[in-house]
Amino acid sequence: MSLLTETRKLIVPPRATRGPSPLARAAVPPPAPGAVPGLGHAGALLRDPLGFLGSLARHGGVVRIRLGPRTVCVVTDARLVHTLLVALAHDCPRGAVQDTLRTAFGDGLLMSEGQAHRDRRRIIQPAFGPDRMGEYLAVMQQVAEERAGRWRPGQVLDVAKEMNHLALEIVTRSLFDARLSEDATVAFHRALPDLVKGQIVQSLYPNPALARLPLPVNRRFDDAVRVLNRVVDQAVNGRTATATAEEGRRTLPALLRAATDPGTGCPLTEADVRSEAITMFGAGTETVSTTLTWLLDELLRHPEVEARILAELDEHLPAGSVPTPEALARLTYTRSVTQEVVRLHAPNAFLMRTAQVPVELGPYRIPAGTELLYSLTALHRDPVRYPEPMSFRPERWQDGGGTGRPSFLPFGAGKHKCIGEAFAWAELTVAAATILRRWRPVAVPGARAREVVWTTVQAQGLRVRLAPRGARSPRGGAAAASREGDATSSPEGTAPSSPAEPPPGRCPFTGATGATAPAAPPAATAEAGPRPPRDLRLAADRHADWALRRGLLTPAELPRYRAYALHELIGHAFPRARGAELDLLVDVLGWFTILDDCFDGSPGRHPAEARALVDPLIAVLDGARGTIPSESRLLLSWRELWKRQTASMSPEWRARAAREWRACLATFPAEADHRSRGTVPALGLDLTDTMRLRRHGSCLYPFMNILERVHGADAPAAMHAEPALHRLRANTADAATLINDLYSLKREERQAGAAFNTVLTLQRAHGCTRGRAVHAVRTRVVRLRQESEELRRELLHRHPAGRWYLDGTRELVAGVQAWTSTSDRYLVPDRGPRR
Repeated sequence: MSLLTETRKLIVPPRATRGPSPLARAAVPPPAPGAVPGLGHAGALLRDPLGFLGSLARHGGVVRIRLGPRTVCVVTDARLVHTLLVALAHDCPRGAVQDTLRTAFGDGLLMSEGQAHRDRRRIIQPAFGPDRMGEYLAVMQQVAEERAGRWRPGQVLDVAKEMNHLALEIVTRSLFDARLSEDATVAFHRALPDLVKGQIVQSLYPNPALARLPLPVNRRFDDAVRVLNRVVDQAVNGRTATATAEEGRRTLPALLRAATDPGTGCPLTEADVRSEAITMFGAGTETVSTTLTWLLDELLRHPEVEARILAELDEHLPAGSVPTPEALARLTYTRSVTQEVVRLHAPNAFLMRTAQVPVELGPYRIPAGTELLYSLTALHRDPVRYPEPMSFRPERWQDGGGTGRPSFLPFGAGKHKCIGEAFAWAELTVAAATILRRWRPVAVPGARAREVVWTTVQAQGLRVRLAPRGARSPRGGAAAASREGDATSSPEGTAPSSPAEPPPGRCPFTGATGATAPAAPPAATAEAGPRPPRDLRLAADRHADWALRRGLLTPAELPRYRAYALHELIGHAFPRARGAELDLLVDVLGWFTILDDCFDGSPGRHPAEARALVDPLIAVLDGARGTIPSESRLLLSWRELWKRQTASMSPEWRARAAREWRACLATFPAEADHRSRGTVPALGLDLTDTMRLRRHGSCLYPFMNILERVHGADAPAAMHAEPALHRLRANTADAATLINDLYSLKREERQAGAAFNTVLTLQRAHGCTRGRAVHAVRTRVVRLRQESEELRRELLHRHPAGRWYLDGTRELVAGVQAWTSTSDRYLVPDRGPRR
């Protein structure tokens, strides 16, 4: 006999509208038939919980069953359940199922009763107020984008597992403003099954003392409780060392720690904080993730419903827009779909109450001490209130139909109604919208969702293969970037426009004459669906907000900073970036730009200051957690960005990215050292060494690595081992750096110290005129592009699967060119360090 039951059957047999039976008129709940001596109905309940509970409705609105020596009354009528939860809430507090968790987690909101419950609810309610929902919606979308962004085309997804991770991360980030480690997340989800199994087994023990015996189920339950406490402690206390008072004030733990218990007049204890935290983790994770899993399963069965949802999203919540409560209210069909999923797959298999005093429940008299059990799953599959109860019919909720209060009770009713109901509905909608916009799940044969019943009705076994929503063909390089971005950017292979038309001369790089190099072959022109310009504007807005919240900019600095239009550079250089990847790219570029501006001031001329600024940043790449007070905002932001970059990437990618960021950041103190010793270009540092230093200082290598993050997979390992790819990457970095030098020329001339600009280096080192130096740089760019095309053809022949990466290096150069010719970044000199 197993507690674990798999079923998808009609749990409520068809019947006529129930009326009071002769037994009901006697006011004594009738007994259910089929009791076995000694066991009572325990065997039937354990073999098929939903089938058994659903079958009881034919015998009356309240039916007595026996579980071993215990007698339990099952409430099968939705009206009577509503009465139990509302009118009789004071006289019928929670029962044995919840009591099991009270011993493990204390009297939190989920467990407390009476005045203690009302007091605690008033303390927590502000965390779920309407004024917080806009903030939560943005976090929900960002988390869902990040999770969906880690998936890959063709990947087979364990949906229940992924939805569990998604729901846990949404709760952690929204309510706690924290991030769990991957180990903690895995431990949490491994512990949950043992927790719920132990909960149901212990609730059925004839004597509570049995829970203290060293039985395997009890040991696993105790271990699960310890694991969940450790995970919750990480979320509750994880930000203590880094969050400012302003940042932490709005989190749930901060709200609880600032509160006073009205009953004692004392602040809440850390045990109280942990108790409420574990409540939010448990209640906010499993039921939501289960519902999301069933939602995807039903959409696989009903593609016409999926099509209507996508059409409604396009109309009322366009791609790239941040969801708002007003926007969600317009998604009426999507809400109907989620309501129908919640009805058909109500996750609460059974809950319990205990009558502390004699009560009347409809026509029935319930003696004091009676345990009362009800199943929301059975209630929501009642054919009297929901015709064809096992059919998935979202239309039953249109125009207010089917709500049928009090028959629809997914979040309970009365004073114990779930405090996070609005949060959960919003989470379901935002997560579904984000996933469906990005991916089209394809059913894997034989891997559909099945019901697995414990205290909750879980969805297990669903596996889908992911297909991008709207397949896109490979995109061309510079031509594509030009179409999407600025019309003035040059086609691939032509020299960028320059401030002055140079006369012919000898190129200091190659010794060649100034004749124009032949143009490189045109780029491929296969066009992907255009990214709406609104996506970039919204990404810029989110980045500005991020930079202000992280303290990287002040409001007074923001207008001038936004004129740089860094998001346009990312838009040109990464034409396929969307969602979380787009935000990551803009944030990384913005952070690097702010860091770079610091070296226009004193750190750029004093090596010790430069090292004090850069060394802690490099240490982050090795997992260190040092702080430097004068630049703590840069450091804290960098920790976040490094974590976002490396999430879900391979160990090989992380090692390569760390190595190349380390080389990039190390150029800042190296340049400061050269300035302080006078070994700047043309005064001891030759052109070759200068170019090598500039190549890594431009951050092009790290951004070439992020190409793989955007694509969703590492470039082929064999291609990474090719010397030809090493040359192509160096050419890409050199070409982008030289293009930047052409447009940053005037700004860098006005710096106090000698600038590491190639045009200025050529003038000093070779005595070139300005025109000849500019011409030499432009000629070198063209030659680099020509050589790069030859390298791409060579690599593509041997590694056709790496085409996307090879094209991406071309787009990076074209993107830098398109942006530098239009940005305000180089119009005026900077004012020096920002911090």
